[in-house]
Parts: sequence; structure tokens; C-alpha cells
Amino acid sequence: MDYLRTLGSAAVSSLVLKSGLNLPFSLGPKVISLDGDDGSLVSVFEYDFGDQSKRNNKQFATNALRKLRSTRHPDVLKFMDAVETDTTIYIMTERVRPLQSVLKTWSTREAKPREDWLLWGLHRISVALTFLNDPCASTHGKVNINSIFISPSGEWKLGGFELFSNPKEESPILYTLGATYPDSSSWATPEVKKGGWSVLKDGEPAAADAYALGLLLHTVFNPMQGPPATAHPPHPPPTVSSSGLIPQTVFTSYKKLLNPNPKGRQTPKAFLEIGMIDNGFFASNKLVKVCLGLDNFALGSEVEKNTFLRALKESSTSFPPEFTSNRVLPSLVTALEYGGASAAAILPLVLQFGSNVSPEEYPTVILVPLIKLYASPDRGNRMALLDHLPEYADKLDKKTVSDKIFPHLSTGFSDTVAVIREATTKSIILLAPKLTDRILNNDLLRYLAKMQTDPEASIRTNTCILIGRLGPTLGYHTKKKVLVPAFSRAIRDTFVHARVAGLMAFMATIDCFEVEDMANKVIPNIAFAMIDKEKLVRDQAFKAIELFVKRLESHAATMPENSLSDTAEGTGIPHDSTTLVTTAAGAAGSLAGWAISSFGKKAHLQTAIGAGAGTTDRPPSLKDDRNAFLNSSPLNVPQTSATVTPLSSPLHQSTSRSKGLQLGGNKIPLSTTATILAEQWADDAATSAAAENPWGNDDLIDVNADEDDWSAFETAPAPAVHIPMTAAGLGLGTARPLSTNSDSQSPSLNPTTTPSSTQTTKSFLRDQKFDRLEHAPSSILSSPSLSDMSKEDKAAEMARRKEERKQRIALLKEQKKGAAKI
Repeated sequence: MDYLRTLGSAAVSSLVLKSGLNLPFSLGPKVISLDGDDGSLVSVFEYDFGDQSKRNNKQFATNALRKLRSTRHPDVLKFMDAVETDTTIYIMTERVRPLQSVLKTWSTREAKPREDWLLWGLHRISVALTFLNDPCASTHGKVNINSIFISPSGEWKLGGFELFSNPKEESPILYTLGATYPDSSSWATPEVKKGGWSVLKDGEPAAADAYALGLLLHTVFNPMQGPPATAHPPHPPPTVSSSGLIPQTVFTSYKKLLNPNPKGRQTPKAFLEIGMIDNGFFASNKLVKVCLGLDNFALGSEVEKNTFLRALKESSTSFPPEFTSNRVLPSLVTALEYGGASAAAILPLVLQFGSNVSPEEYPTVILVPLIKLYASPDRGNRMALLDHLPEYADKLDKKTVSDKIFPHLSTGFSDTVAVIREATTKSIILLAPKLTDRILNNDLLRYLAKMQTDPEASIRTNTCILIGRLGPTLGYHTKKKVLVPAFSRAIRDTFVHARVAGLMAFMATIDCFEVEDMANKVIPNIAFAMIDKEKLVRDQAFKAIELFVKRLESHAATMPENSLSDTAEGTGIPHDSTTLVTTAAGAAGSLAGWAISSFGKKAHLQTAIGAGAGTTDRPPSLKDDRNAFLNSSPLNVPQTSATVTPLSSPLHQSTSRSKGLQLGGNKIPLSTTATILAEQWADDAATSAAAENPWGNDDLIDVNADEDDWSAFETAPAPAVHIPMTAAGLGLGTARPLSTNSDSQSPSLNPTTTPSSTQTTKSFLRDQKFDRLEHAPSSILSSPSLSDMSKEDKAAEMARRKEERKQRIALLKEQKKGAAKI
């Protein structure tokens, strides 16, 4: 306990400095509250008898200290510490205020609440006097308004023990010095006024206190009136007209308390018993009933506890605020902390009464027991805490939530009761702002991934909604790894509202996606929902697609018209001549037009060079092949008589070697080039198909994977998709499929041939540089299907195709260099 460093008045400071006294508390103005050893507020009573005129008061101060220190009762002022000197005695007690000052504040309140509060106070004083008179066989001797103090809860406490005496003591102070105490005649009994204070020694210990209790009753109900007429000789009995505001139910007992005859006078114990009978003035008082219920709460049955709690809830608004905050609330918190009753019944009352607690005291008074309750395995306690979480979540700090609440709260995700799992999931949105980044981006998402596979459809739906609301708060890399797989799983849910929630989550987190992810991941995962069996899902899917497409259009408007790399390469495709198409036929026609423009320029170049040189005729088959492209329709390719001799044929090998170099002989036939491009695009399409839907049908994450929380999203098997593509199907040429001779089991050409086509083929193979191309693998014309392969075979086949594509590209580049040299 901190010792005295500063005092409240110059006189006391001078006194302490002269005596060298160290007090175990700090003093301020009289009758104020100070800090005790545990930080609680206390009150200090000062007895100063330094003046010669106050020297006789030392005996009363010493008696008060001795009696108060040895008397312990809930309704008696609680003694805490004291310091004695030759001229001063300091007594430290619990924090209290004088009754006389509190009565002034209650005078402006309504009549009924004021009457209830006064009767409740008189009940507490009667209990205290009964204890002093019967078990202690003593007389208080100073029961008046100045001896009663009010605790922070509004309870009345009996103090003023200066005259407290026991007849069996040696020289009791009440019977010897009672007449010398200041103003003692104002509460003296008729027999004392007649025969002195010594007459009380032979009478009942409760006689003097009973008469003083009657005077006190009149004073508190009629503070503006003086003492009743019965207090003065010849002590006439009180009349109804002189009762003032004293309730009629109490008036009869009031008269008996003021009986001039001590033998006929009602004792405090009898007064208490009459008031506590059925429908008595004490038994029917709400505050009295609540206090008795709280005192006996731990001993009551479950039925009695629930009945009391219901009654307490119904009448809670009629209680004084200080009574609910400092009397009812601590008792309920104790019952909640130590299992006095079901938390579902107590917790709402604790939070309701806790609304009157100051912000400084709220964490200590309310939050501490609630946080401890999270460690309880009782499901009723957990549900009560989660149901009322909105009422106290904003008062929790980040450290408390992360270190003390979430470790216990997370057990609810794996609870066998679905109600607990759902309530736990819903509670996260309130606690998420107070979770650390580690918990939010790692631990929590593990649990939510598991919740997306919960058997309960409502839990899966709420989990998707929760992830959507948490999306903007997640880390950058976590967003890229989690959001698309999580929402895509929801869109594939069997529950209609879960699918709608997934679509709405995509829309709500649109700012979390980059434009590349929108085009490559988001829209493809939403598109199939546009043909969902449920109209509600379809409508939401179209809204989502429209939202993302508008965002992409806005971004595309800021992009350049063409790529710098494409312009530098000079592909020959006229960018300014291309136009947007709106139909499938138009798209195919545009695609064929690009190919014709590119290859047609090369053919014109060869013709011009051949005509100028005059040394070699241009192969007529090339002109016919180009005319076939120009006259063909992208969607309906005409049947031509041109055929393609297999590149690996021995005939072509000998022809190519025997003939000399010709202008344009190093050019690849247009149909062959189209076939190569078609094969390359088919490989690209197969690669894209292999990368489509990389998440598969597995769970969103492996909750046991610590090294990479969301690795399951990236390692799930990809479904095989086979997209057959040909040059003719793309509108790039008129290549015809190979036919198979059933006798020789070897590929053969279409029997319908023309001289021009044969001559074209031979002329293109004259160059010796095409030896490698002639021995190209047959996969250029026919490739095995990926759909029938295992995962390892697919990888091998894709690697092989990639290598072949590299060889073909290298061969084309080599031919291009040769043409440039010529």
C-alpha cells in the first residue's frame, strides 16, 4: 500500500510533518473517497481531539475504533485500517456517503421508487440492529441519520459506533458517558430523559435502539419536518395525521417503536419479522426481494434460480442505476463465473445491467468474467456468448481477442453440433477487425475452407458470405490464392442460395481482382452459371458477368490499339482494315481474311520476282492454291482437287535433290503452312485446356498443411479437354484428311489429283533445305488424343509437341533467312 505523500489540508499536513506519521492512505477533503491497497475507493473518518475543548472526545473515538474493528456484518460499515496518534485517529472504511446528503437527491424522485428505497434501507438497518442486540447482546446507542451511510450500491450501512456498549463490559461508555456525547438527547428514550443513561444497563439491550429506530423512520420519510410530538414529554402516541409520508402499512409498527414504555416497545427484531411476513411491507418490497434472492442464489434450485432471473429481468428498469450496477451486477457476474446458473439466462442480464458501468470499469467488471467463460466447454455458455457478442465486441481489444478468445472460439468450427458451428462462423465478422494478420490470413482461412464442405447448406452459404466480407481485408497474395477458388466452389454448390452467395461475393470483391484475373479466372468461373437450372442463379450470373465485362471494357479503353511487338515484327496483318464482328460467320471470315492477307503477300512477292528474272516459271499450283483460299468460305470450305503428297515420301526426296535451286523454291506451300499453324494452335488449345479449372473437385484447402496454406488450390488435378483443330476448320486452307488403304495399312493420298497440284508440290520441295522437313514426324498430320491418356502420358505428349513446334519454328526462320539472302 502506498504511504502518504500529499495530504488534503494544511492542518493535517502540519500535524503529520510534526509527528513524522506515515498513513497507509491519502487524505483529502472530509468525507471523500480515496484509493485503497487494491485500487478500490475508500472513505476516511477523522477524529481530531487536539484542542482542549475536544479532549473528552478521545474516549468516544477510541471506542468507535475498537468496536468497529471487532464487528463484522454485511450491514455494518466495513472497517479496513486505522492510524492513532495522541491528537488524531484516522479510520479507513469502505467507500460510503452520508445518508443525509443522499436523501436530498432522492427527494426529487417519484414517490413509489423513493418509498421502496427507504423501506429497503430501513430493512438493512433493522437487520444490523437485530444482529447487535441479540447475538452481540449490545446496544448501539446512537441510531440516527448521522450514523447511517450509503454504499455505492445504494445499500444502507450502520456506523457511528462511538457509544456502542455491552452491559457486561467493565465501565461501558454508553451508560457512564452517554450524557456527555454531543446532541445525545435528540435520540434519547423517555426513560433516559427521566432517569439518565444508566437506566439502560438493567433493561433490554434493544430498548434504546428500538426507540431511536422509530425516530429514524419518521426522519427519513419526513426530512423537512422536525421530531415527532412523541419525542417530547409527555410523549403522546403518534397520530395518523402526524405520520406525514410514512406508509400506512408501516404506521402500526412505527407507533409501537415509539412506545414510551420500554417493556411494551417493539424491538428491531420484531419490527423486522412483521415486515417479512407474507405481503409484509418488507417482503413485498422489490429491492428487498432482489437482495434476498441474490444472497441465496447459490443455494436455490434450478427452478428457483430461473424464476428469480425472470422476475429480475421483468423489473430491472424500476431499480436505481447504482443498485443494478453495484449490487445486482457483481452477484450475477459471480454466479456466471462460478456456474451459479445457466449462462443463457444470466448473460443477458449481465450485459443489460453493465450498460450503466463506466467505460473505465467496464473491462474489469464485465469483460474479464466473459472472457474466462470462453474457456468453458459448456455449449450453453458458448451459445450465450456468441448470441450476445454484438453487445460487447466493440469493447474488446485486439490482444484479448487474438490471445484469449480466438483459441477457444476456434474449437466451435469443429463442433459436432451444427448450431455451434454456424454461430461460430457468424461471429467472425465481428471479431475479424481485432484479429492479427497471421490469424486472419492463415489460421482463420483454414477453418473457413473446411466450413465450405460442411454438410449443412446454411453453414456453407454463410461461410461464402463471410469470405466475401473479409476479402478486402486480406493480404494481397491471399486474395489471389483464395477468393477465386472459394467463390467458384460456392457457385458449384448444390444449394441454390450458396450459388447465389458465390456470385454476389464475386461482385462484392470486384476491387480485389486484377484485370488479368477477371478475364482469365473470374469470368470463366462465372460463365457456366448463366445456364443454371435455377432462374435466381441465372439472373445473378448475368448481373455478375455484366459488372465484370464493364470493368474490362473500361480498362480496355485505356489500352493501345496494337502491341508494339506485333508492329515491329511486321506480320502483314492490316490492323487498320480489321473491324469488329458480331456473328460466328463474321468471326470465321475475319480469321480466314487475316491468313489470306499474310500468305497472299508472300505469294505476290514470289510472282513479281519470278517475272522480273525470267529464268524460272512460277509453279502454277501455288497460284491455284491461293485462288482456292480467296474463293473459299470460312464456314463452307469447297472441295478442291489438289492433294498433298506426304512430306516423307521417297519420291519427293529424290525430286528435291535432283532439281537445282529455283526462285521461290525455298517457300513452303500455303497448305503446308496452314497445317503447321493449325497444329500449333491445337497444341496451344490443348495446353490451355489442361490449365483450365486447376482446382478440380478437391476441398478448398488442406487444413493440416502448414507450409503452404492454400497449396491445394494449385495442385489439384486438371481435367483433360480435347479440342481437335484442323487447318480447314480454321479457314486457313483446303487441306483434306488422309485416307487409309485397308490393304497396305499405310496412309495414302486422295486418289483425285491434278497436274497442277503435283507440280506445285514438287516445285516446293526442290530446295535441298527441305530435307529435314521431309522427314518431319507424322504427328504434324495426326496427333494422339489427350483425353485417353494418363497424367504422366499427357505431360510427355505435351513436351513432345512443344519440342516439335520449336523445330518447325526454327525451320521456318531458317527458310526466311535463305529467302532474304536470295
